[in-house]
Amino acid sequence: MIPVVTSDEMYAIDREVTERIGISADSLMENAGQALFRVLKGRIPRADRVAVLAGAGNNGGDGFVVARMLKSCGYETDVWLIPPKEKVKGAARTALEVYERSGYSWIPYEGNEQEFAMRAPHYDVIIDALLGIGVKGEVRSPYQEIIEQLNRSRAVVYAIDVPSGVPADGGDVAAAVRADMTLTIQCPKLGAYTFPAADYYGELAVVDIGIPPLVVKTNAARRFVWERSDVMRTMPKRRRSSHKGTYGKLLVVGGSKAMAGAVTLAAKAALRSGAGLVTMAVPETVYEAVANRMPEAMCRPWPAEGGAFAGAADWDGLDVDALAVGPGMGRTEGVRRLVGELVRKPVPLILDADALFFWDDYAEQVRRRSAPTVITPHPGEMARIVRRSIREVEHDRFGLSKRLAMEYGVYVVLKGPYTIVTAPDGSQYVNTTGNPALAKGGSGDVLTGIVAAFLLQHEAVQPAVSNAAFVHGKAADWLVQHGHSPWDVLASDVVEALPAVLASLA
Repeated sequence: MIPVVTSDEMYAIDREVTERIGISADSLMENAGQALFRVLKGRIPRADRVAVLAGAGNNGGDGFVVARMLKSCGYETDVWLIPPKEKVKGAARTALEVYERSGYSWIPYEGNEQEFAMRAPHYDVIIDALLGIGVKGEVRSPYQEIIEQLNRSRAVVYAIDVPSGVPADGGDVAAAVRADMTLTIQCPKLGAYTFPAADYYGELAVVDIGIPPLVVKTNAARRFVWERSDVMRTMPKRRRSSHKGTYGKLLVVGGSKAMAGAVTLAAKAALRSGAGLVTMAVPETVYEAVANRMPEAMCRPWPAEGGAFAGAADWDGLDVDALAVGPGMGRTEGVRRLVGELVRKPVPLILDADALFFWDDYAEQVRRRSAPTVITPHPGEMARIVRRSIREVEHDRFGLSKRLAMEYGVYVVLKGPYTIVTAPDGSQYVNTTGNPALAKGGSGDVLTGIVAAFLLQHEAVQPAVSNAAFVHGKAADWLVQHGHSPWDVLASDVVEALPAVLASLA
């Protein structure tokens, strides 16, 4: 797992490294520059003409180290110092002086603005070392003009730590560098996984500069990127002696006259993801249509009214280990009463889609549940639950998810690009798989089925949910890599791609 930090947490980490651990700021900057250079060296062709744009702070200091190494290895490199030299202080000043004593020159931006404007379009590579994680508010002149020129350039742009002008913790973005790749130092920052900030990062690479992991652990909240290695480490192994009962009995409650397909998508995804026995509970008016679509799953007709659930459940002969509730249910009074009954069942529960519409009616009951509860809202559903606008949700995905999970003791799966899984203890796990192919009706139903199946098979809830998000996104990635486009993928295609993804993880 890779820790994800706020700007304040990163500053605290740096302070402890220098003040308590005893690694000097100069050494830390040299480590950072050398590590950045090793990544860049593998990506920049020797014939390319490179420009390093350096600011006054630590970001600029990293740029001086990178530039020194590039020049030492024979790269044709121009270094543009944007502020007056006297404004460069601390470790960045040391890095600049080492650069100068190594026999290398730099070009002052002040007084050479027109020359920069003429040269900028002709660079093959531009390294953005202008502004770091301390940016607050709008970028001032001359940085604003430089960023505009940089964004018009055809050069490949590498940003150091964060693209200049992008708030490290996310939020609104005014003038900012649109990087092709961002080399973030030691830990990704929150803005890399929230929009609109994440749009400016391009490809993201994490560059380890040797900060002791204990320092990160003690100075940052439990917030991580859930990686493929984490999935491989926590995916359950299927024993030769197992049988269908070993992998659990799931009841998927959903469907209505208007949305009969949602429940079948969830059920099929659950079976494809390893659930042993799956039963669909549907309104009796859609029973025949649903039962014929999914021969591998059992189907139970429950009382209906107006094409949706009437509000009563028929438990006669049913034995279930987990419940997935919501796909295609509709938002009728009968559905409201039924969901209120289902949340009282003492088994693991996944609440999705229309079931979340009635959150206020059963939230206190959810708080009192002892069995695990997983809720899977998209930003619109999250906004309704926490009484915020969608814009506020998108700007504070980490904060709002954490407060909701801890307040009600639930696992929150806030869907979208970079789905965040938050556990009741406040720990958070970012999923980086997936692509815009998932922006289509039915995708959430598929995720619900995978989550439910994994809950039945994993020993712990958080890995089950995080692995489900990973596999769901990876299926969409696999489809786009094997003949599909981000436009044409259907939710049912995602289900059919699960075998290939799961086989790759076995």
